[in-house]
Amino acid sequence: MPTSLFIADAVTKSYPGVRALAGVGLTILPGEVHALVGENGAGKSTLSRIIAGIIQPDSGNLALDGRPFCPACRRDAENAGVRIVTQELNLIPTLSVAENIYLDHLPRRFGFVNYPRLHANAAALLSRVGLRDIAPSCPVATLGVGQQQMVEIARGLGGAGACRLLILDEPTASLTASEIALLFEQIRILKSAGSSILYISHRMEEIRNISDRLTILRDGQCVGTFDTPAITMPQIIRHMVGRDIGDLHPPVYKRGSVALRVRDLTAGSVVRAVSFDLSCGEILGFAGLVGSGRTETLRAVFGADPCQSGQIFLHDQPYPTAIRSPHDAVSQRMAFLTEDRKGQGLLLPWSITSNVTLTDLPRLSLGRILRRPSREQQAASSLSTRLGIRARDTSQRVGELSGGNQQKVVIAKWLFRDADILLFDEPTRGIDVGAKFEIYKLLADLAAAGKAIIVVSSDMLELLGLCDRIAVMSAGRLVETFTREQFNQEAIMAAALSQYSNASS
Repeated sequence: MPTSLFIADAVTKSYPGVRALAGVGLTILPGEVHALVGENGAGKSTLSRIIAGIIQPDSGNLALDGRPFCPACRRDAENAGVRIVTQELNLIPTLSVAENIYLDHLPRRFGFVNYPRLHANAAALLSRVGLRDIAPSCPVATLGVGQQQMVEIARGLGGAGACRLLILDEPTASLTASEIALLFEQIRILKSAGSSILYISHRMEEIRNISDRLTILRDGQCVGTFDTPAITMPQIIRHMVGRDIGDLHPPVYKRGSVALRVRDLTAGSVVRAVSFDLSCGEILGFAGLVGSGRTETLRAVFGADPCQSGQIFLHDQPYPTAIRSPHDAVSQRMAFLTEDRKGQGLLLPWSITSNVTLTDLPRLSLGRILRRPSREQQAASSLSTRLGIRARDTSQRVGELSGGNQQKVVIAKWLFRDADILLFDEPTRGIDVGAKFEIYKLLADLAAAGKAIIVVSSDMLELLGLCDRIAVMSAGRLVETFTREQFNQEAIMAAALSQYSNASS
């Protein structure tokens, strides 16, 4: 029996102008959780996609169970027991949850899809990942991003045949603590059954809790493989970024006058009579379970979703402001950074320059009519330098950038607009610790400059370190707001669960 389940040796991969992997080696043992860490652009996703058969290496060798492993496509890898849950959602919105889970191996009877069996199988998998209340027959398009991520994970767990190696690329990016706990329980079950997991995450506390060993990549090269208990957090970060980055969380700044007052906001079937204040110079966090109404509240405030009732007041105005659309919100110097940056926040085929300046093109135009590309490029270059966007130049397509750099482009376009009230939904989702630190510092600098900021995040440690206050949503209601002096992780989680407990009692 081979001592290693999987071996990658001297794997290289290049794209035009970019060398993604340069002779990378990786060894995964049977029944272990092996973490793969590194900054965005370090080569983690490229290596995982090569292992899963999604892309082909330029050179190098792969071995599974001591035999050559050369998957020509994803299905080849899955037939060999290697499955992947990618960072970006790959679900078909118009199909049902069950159809997405079993798309490549739908159960059939007499040549037709056996829907009773399909739904029963899917229901069992959904129960394993904590989605017992989701009907297998419902369209994926009706689910939130966090729920869709859990469906992706269920699909990874539910393939035909035994799972020898499960690759999880940022699986918890949009999950809450309770959902992460369910995922970790499934990982332990797989591990006890002899399967191995390649776990890719930017959340260092998860790496410490779940992995046995970790391999660190930097700039497409392997820095080293370490036993997780034997390496400290500062050492991991230093290996990842090639430098010490200091405190991950910025200082907190003093609040000024009220910038936004929301009173009894009700929207859709989720947001119920939500009220809160946001001050200039404040970072207000929104905590809660996925589906608690955090994102929906921000969308309603921004006019992206219709409101049934409630009032929104800006600054010291004694009368409410009518915000019926995002256009109304932007005209009131508000900005919304969506959690789905690729689907809703960016035009991926367009350049950095086009994405950044799109929010206020008339400002750079001659007579506010005729475009001046040179001024657009100058403005985008200035913001790109300020935010540390890593790209060839601002003419590069945004779709070619790493996740962290894409997120910076989204932020850059709202900085270009010079909005006063910034609504950030999962601003560090799927980006590395170095890029997170840069975004934390940016948010703190914006607060110091008097901007009013709301941050929705599923990362409790992020909220505790970043925010002045934390408002907690539970089952569509804002149930409690904690000041920094009152911050307590257990109390915040209890508040997040409170309305669900009341509903079930």
